[in-house]
Amino acid sequence: MKKAAIILFTGILISSLAGTGMLFSQEQLNPEEEYSRIRTMAFGGDYSGAADAAWKLLKAYPSYGDVRILLGRVLAWQKKYDEAAAVIDTLLKTEPTNTDALSARKDISLWAKENTPVATDVRAGYYFDYFTEPYTRFWQVYSAGAGHKFGIGPAAAYVNVGNLAPFDSLRGATEYQFEAEFYPRLSPVNYAWVSYAYSPGSHFPEHRGAVQVWQILPKGFAASAGLRFYYFDRGVYIGLVSLEKYIRKFWLSGTFYAYFKDQGPTYSFYANVRRYFNDINYLQITLGTGTAPDEPFDIQEDIARLKANSVRLLYNTRITNRLMLKVGAGYSREEFQESLLRNRWEGTVNLTYAIKMK
Repeated sequence: MKKAAIILFTGILISSLAGTGMLFSQEQLNPEEEYSRIRTMAFGGDYSGAADAAWKLLKAYPSYGDVRILLGRVLAWQKKYDEAAAVIDTLLKTEPTNTDALSARKDISLWAKENTPVATDVRAGYYFDYFTEPYTRFWQVYSAGAGHKFGIGPAAAYVNVGNLAPFDSLRGATEYQFEAEFYPRLSPVNYAWVSYAYSPGSHFPEHRGAVQVWQILPKGFAASAGLRFYYFDRGVYIGLVSLEKYIRKFWLSGTFYAYFKDQGPTYSFYANVRRYFNDINYLQITLGTGTAPDEPFDIQEDIARLKANSVRLLYNTRITNRLMLKVGAGYSREEFQESLLRNRWEGTVNLTYAIKMK
């Protein structure tokens, strides 16, 4: 009997000490400091270590939403998109209006889309630009190309055929442009766009180059800055800065352009509102005002324009698992000479077909 009592007392004592130790250990863990440490690990590239530590912190503090959001992003950076989405969805069940969680969920969906099983595709497109003052000009560009997703990011190359229809005193012309672009992912929070085009003709710019770098920010924001260069009979430079934000099913962006002319810089501003219907299909409206275009200069005559107010609509949709369609139309009220205005119309159709899956 005495022996049994000793065993029982010893068991209770050990259990009490273990419980006290666990409590002490949990009290010693500062959740904010641990969150900061995990965040530093994640942004330093130690995704595996950050994920393991985030799981442990989340187990100790199940209601710590910021940890769950960070864990979801870290898992997505490891390309574990389904697991990342599940982590965020768990938080949204109890906090359906959590804006940080909603932004993270949208980012994860977009990253998953970028990493679709499509490896190689072919592309075809058509674009027109038309006005009738002070003369009639109908400029068309036909494009054909291919894209491939490399480990560091997607790239594509095109051949563009420009055609200027003969109207009024304009002579018709057909010429070629060769174009390449690349979207490298520089880090989990940085990516870029680099583009170059060359044309031996007289209407396309002889050289066209562009670079733009994005920085992903907290709470669904992203910022970017870039420079565009065109060489016709002289060099033309346009700089830009932008701010973007995801809000539930919407993507919003605002971009300022600085057009560096001989008489000094002039400016323009463009705002985009994109409404997603799922991870692929969306409708976008663009409103712009000022001197610099948000689309590349396609033809030499455009560098002489003074300013314009414009609106464009763009719709992107998946027709089949392999075929994507993008169609758009736009209108500008443009000042082409001092106090002289004209109406200008544009339209575009692009098809992308996946020929190889990963």
